[in-house]
Amino acid sequence: MRISKRSIHSAALLVLLGTATATLAQDSARQSATDQGQASMDRLESAIARGKEDAAHLPDPRLPRTDNPANRRRAFDGLHKRLAEPDMEARARAAQARGEAGLASERERQAKALRQALGLEPAEEQSLARASPVAAAKGWVPVLFVSSSMPISTLRNYAVQLEKVRGVMAFRGVPGGLKKMGPMAKLTAQILRLDPGCEGPNCIMRDVQLIIDPLVFRQHGIAQVPALAMIPGDPTQAYCERDDESPRATHVVFGDSALSGMFEEYARLGGKEEVSHAQALLGAR
Repeated sequence: MRISKRSIHSAALLVLLGTATATLAQDSARQSATDQGQASMDRLESAIARGKEDAAHLPDPRLPRTDNPANRRRAFDGLHKRLAEPDMEARARAAQARGEAGLASERERQAKALRQALGLEPAEEQSLARASPVAAAKGWVPVLFVSSSMPISTLRNYAVQLEKVRGVMAFRGVPGGLKKMGPMAKLTAQILRLDPGCEGPNCIMRDVQLIIDPLVFRQHGIAQVPALAMIPGDPTQAYCERDDESPRATHVVFGDSALSGMFEEYARLGGKEEVSHAQALLGAR
């Protein structure tokens, strides 16, 4: 069947008319969306402007006054009128006591662990075997005044000699201050360990007592170290339990020399009797 030219032209016009209609519909939808978006933005800007205007007229926040005696009196009266609960208070005190006891126990545990880690607290059997008190035959104890600034090798050599004569090594203070015992504990371990390369609580330590005693330094006028004094009695007694009238040495020997040379100088100054026993112990093989 043949299609006439008139029919073809009509169909083409219909297609063009449909396309134009669709294009107009799309343009209308876009314009409508644009108009709606602009309207939304206008409403948002208007709302922000109203919010700023309202905030400008709001009063500043005011906290209640705390300097009113009447208000404070009412508050304390309310506290005094509260019902006493003995059971709750007893439980609170018991909990506080348990907390303090636990804290003290934990501090001691940590301190013991630190001493063991640094080798300052040997095994119990070793402690019992070496728990001999510091004493000398005539009651004079060699006390060597030293400082943490001295070389470790020098301090270790003095520790070897002091162990033979049951002597004491005295420090004026603690490196870093009394609030920091870690550096002093480490220094003590470095001085007293028989094997300088040993680490841990099982290291063998020399039987020499180290004391921190600013009072004994002041009593003997120690301004330089090393220095030696033969002190009567027990120089290891805590300095907070002594006073300036506690026994002191009759002589002080200064000089960076071996302990034997210090003993000889002490004897020359008039302390021959005081150092005789120590000299015998030092010379014994």
